[in-house]
Amino acid sequence: MLGRTANGVFWMARYLERAENTARLLNAGFRMALTRDVATAQEEWRSLIVSVGMTPTYEAAHGQDYSGPAVWNFLLREKANPGSVLAMIEGARTNARGVRTALTREVWEAVNESWMQLREALARPVREASLGQVLGAIRRQMTLVRGAMDGTMLRNEIHNFTRIGTFIERADNTARILDVKYYLLLPSLAWVGSSLDNVQWDSLLRSVSGERAYRWLNAGTMDPRGIAQFMILDQRFPRSLHFCIDKLRSNLFGLAHEYGHETSAHELLRALGTQFHETTIEAIFEGGLHEFLTAFIACNQQVAQAIEHDYRFIA
Repeated sequence: MLGRTANGVFWMARYLERAENTARLLNAGFRMALTRDVATAQEEWRSLIVSVGMTPTYEAAHGQDYSGPAVWNFLLREKANPGSVLAMIEGARTNARGVRTALTREVWEAVNESWMQLREALARPVREASLGQVLGAIRRQMTLVRGAMDGTMLRNEIHNFTRIGTFIERADNTARILDVKYYLLLPSLAWVGSSLDNVQWDSLLRSVSGERAYRWLNAGTMDPRGIAQFMILDQRFPRSLHFCIDKLRSNLFGLAHEYGHETSAHELLRALGTQFHETTIEAIFEGGLHEFLTAFIACNQQVAQAIEHDYRFIA
């Protein structure tokens, strides 16, 4: 397969996953802000900007104004933000159109329909009264695209590159959210591992769609250390770091089987997978949760760059 095609399906999947992740993060932040006073709500909205790594870009456009409408419109639709949901959907459609012959008709139609509907929904600034409806529409459209992929695409190299893009992006998102919520925004290092406000932890789980699964597995008990273990090491949860790494290894193995050889990306991912299989949450906390997550994000980016290099992606 041409590197240009691999690049197209890889980034199509990454953009779609990033758009959905942003919508889920906004939904959790909105729920959290509704329970807070104005000052605390602004801190919650600021945490969203920190989570997606856009603080300099946001403050260049809005300064220190971290009000809800300013933040959610920045993340959803503003041209000043190249990582907005609208920009991600447009990027996904552009890549899908460029590799249209590599996709099934159902996948292309789902991507194109998502772009048309969300472009209309985000044509004007989003008001508080319609925010929930807009975020729901984003999540539904991304689910339709993912369903079309799972239900119609051959399990070949195209599918593997699509899945790799999805899990690279998902792992990065989970690690960033956990790092910001669990470390950067805590008032003191002494709070790490203590019993904090349950609403905050509920918000954290909702941002990765894990609230119900976690409560089911833990009989409703909110434990910060248990939440960290769930989001990092639980192989049953489809947005945990361990789950994402296992799926990346599986899809990269599929590429190695198809092409007849492994690459540097396989070596990086094999080492990362071994680390996850051998570590415990106690060891992670002993070495520092922030340090662990920072190293993971950097390694995840290295894997993505190695894949682009090894398979000769062409933009």
